[in-house]
Amino acid sequence: MASTDPAADDWAYDELGHFHENAADVGVDASSLLPVRRVVTSLDDGRTVSGLRWGDEDAELVVVHGSAQNAHTWDSTLASLGRPAVAVDLPGHGHSAWRDDRSYHPTALAEDLAVFVAEHAPVSRLICGMSLGGMTVLQLARQRPDLVPRFVMVDITPGVTKDKAKEIHDFIAGPQSFPSFTEIFDRTVEHNPTRTHESLRRGIIHNARKLDDGSWEWRYDRRGPADGTPAVEPKIAETARLAMWDDLEATDQPLLLVRGSRSPVVDDEDVAEFSRRRPDATVVVVDDAGHSVQGDQPVEMARLLAAELA
Repeated sequence: MASTDPAADDWAYDELGHFHENAADVGVDASSLLPVRRVVTSLDDGRTVSGLRWGDEDAELVVVHGSAQNAHTWDSTLASLGRPAVAVDLPGHGHSAWRDDRSYHPTALAEDLAVFVAEHAPVSRLICGMSLGGMTVLQLARQRPDLVPRFVMVDITPGVTKDKAKEIHDFIAGPQSFPSFTEIFDRTVEHNPTRTHESLRRGIIHNARKLDDGSWEWRYDRRGPADGTPAVEPKIAETARLAMWDDLEATDQPLLLVRGSRSPVVDDEDVAEFSRRRPDATVVVVDDAGHSVQGDQPVEMARLLAAELA
């Protein structure tokens, strides 16, 4: 039997073998958890988008992670929720294929997400996205409103800039590989002070892979622009970001913005503009949560999603 210690020589990745830990974290009997299996959608260009399906009945909910995360960031929340759901790995993340054009803008991601949702959650009643996932869901709501009856954006608005998200960008821009599990773990703990060590350990197991020499590297696509393709000019990027305020205003589905009380990413100015653009939307602040609300406060996140589904 392989060791459960990621630092051990005979350790082997068991993707579906940790849900009992998530259940314990949120005070749920592990025997009552919905069955989970991995599902895959094939795209026209040969790439695949993958995700985790919770339960055998039609998915009521779709959840979408943020940049440099994957579907497993929702494990504890979905364990607490106990409703049929699908958690997607965005292209370039988790078990989904990387994009050859290296374009991970929400508009491009939404096109891929639409194909996945249409296959695995065509009658879902709610789609929730955090950070990059939230902006992708916003674009999906514009491109395919038939797939988004209502949506939730977690700790993100079109007003978020690289400066506001500096702490997250600094972590993502760090080393790609680490000589040992201890080193990748220590860096993760340093940049995620609001999370338990056990939660972060599981997160690394799902978001990184162990190489034959015992070193570890992140799974997500960290490549820059494709060879020979110039980087997007700052003015163009800023114009595209500001245009998404108009996209937000153009949506009419019921909308909830969830903000982490400890997160610097969404500020009061963002919330004011968000409410001006969508005065009918609801804004909720979750105490003792940073940017990844679903990771810091999974039970409260599940409660909010249950209320939206109701």
